[in-house]
Amino acid sequence: MFKKLKQNKAIRYSTIILTVLFALIGFMLTTAFVGIKLHVFNDPGAVDYNDRYFQKMDNDYTSLQSDSSENDVFRIAKFYSKLNVLNEYYPANAQLIHNAYLQHQNIALAERMIDAVSLNMIDSNEYNNKIKECEILFNHNTTTTQNTSNLYEWMNIPEWADFKLAVMKDTSLIDSAGKVMDVEPRLIVSVLLGEQMRLFNSTREVYKTVISPLKILSVEANFSLGVTGVKEETAMLAEKYLKDSSSLYYPGKKYEHQLDFSTTDVTKERYDRLVNYRNHYYSYLYAAVILKEVRQQWKRSGFDISDRPEILATLYNVGYAYSVPKSNPSVGGSTIQIKEKNYTFGALAYEFYYSGEMADIFPYQPNLW
Repeated sequence: MFKKLKQNKAIRYSTIILTVLFALIGFMLTTAFVGIKLHVFNDPGAVDYNDRYFQKMDNDYTSLQSDSSENDVFRIAKFYSKLNVLNEYYPANAQLIHNAYLQHQNIALAERMIDAVSLNMIDSNEYNNKIKECEILFNHNTTTTQNTSNLYEWMNIPEWADFKLAVMKDTSLIDSAGKVMDVEPRLIVSVLLGEQMRLFNSTREVYKTVISPLKILSVEANFSLGVTGVKEETAMLAEKYLKDSSSLYYPGKKYEHQLDFSTTDVTKERYDRLVNYRNHYYSYLYAAVILKEVRQQWKRSGFDISDRPEILATLYNVGYAYSVPKSNPSVGGSTIQIKEKNYTFGALAYEFYYSGEMADIFPYQPNLW
C-alpha cells in the first residue's frame, strides 16, 4: 500500500514538472513569435564609419557586369598610375591586384580594387596626395573631339586601307607559310608591306585601275617576282641554303624539303610558283625561308636579331650578299616614297610591326622561332 502511494506521488510530481516545462516552452515560443512579428529582436547592427565612402564608390562606377570599357586606354593608364603609387607602399597588394587584372581584364573591377586598398590608406597623407596627383594628371574631358588619325602618316592613306583588305584575303596562306617555317606571320606581313607600298606608289595607273578597285595585291613578274618581290637569284639561294647543312644560313633538317620541286623544269616551276595571281602561298613561303635563313646566319655568328624586325626586313630587302653579321647593324634598304615622304624598307616594316595594326589577325608571336 505504501509503495503504491509513493508511485502515485512520483507520477503526480512528474506530471506537474512536465506541465510546467511545456508551459514555459510554449511561453518562450509565443514570446519569440510575437517578438519577431514586432521586430523586437531585430539587431540594427552598426553603420560602418566608411559607409559614405562606400556609397560614393557605388555612385561613381557603373555595374561591373555592364561596364564596357575594358579596353579604355585612358582608364587603364589611370589605373596603372595608381597601381604604381600603391606599389611604393605595399608591393604585395599591388602585385595581387595586377595579377587579378591580368586575369579578368575588367578595368571597372580593377578600379574598385584600388579604391578598396585606398580605404585602408585614409590616414596616409603622403599616399593620398600621390593618388590625387594621378587624378589631376588624368583629369581632362575625354568626351571632347579627339584626333582619330593615325600617328603613322602612311596609315591614313587609301593605299593602306586597300592593303589591309587585300592581305586579309591571304591570312590563311600567310599563317601556313609561317607555320611550316616557324616564322612569325606578322613578320612576313612586315616585308610584304614594304614591297606592296612601293608598287602601289610606283605603278599608279595599275593601282588606280586594278589594285584599288579589286582590293588585291600587286604581283610582280619581271625583275622581282610575286607579291613579296623575291628576285630569282635570291629564290635560288634560299633553295640552296635550305639543304646545305654546312652553311650558316641552314635553318635545320625539318625544313629541308619545304621548297622541293615536283618537275624537272625547275626554272619554270619556280617562276610559276611565285608569279601565281590566284595563290600567293609560295611568295609568302619564300619570304619566310629567307627571313629564317638570315636570322640563323646572324644567330650562329653570335648576333641574335630575332627581335629586330627592322633589321630582318632590311636584310630581306638588300639580299644575302649584304647580310654581314655585326654588332651594330643599320636599318635601311630601298627608299619607298609614300605621299611625297621617303621611308626605308626596314623603317616601314618596323613601324607596322610595332603599330598594333592588324594584331587581331596577325598577333605578336616573338617566341615562335
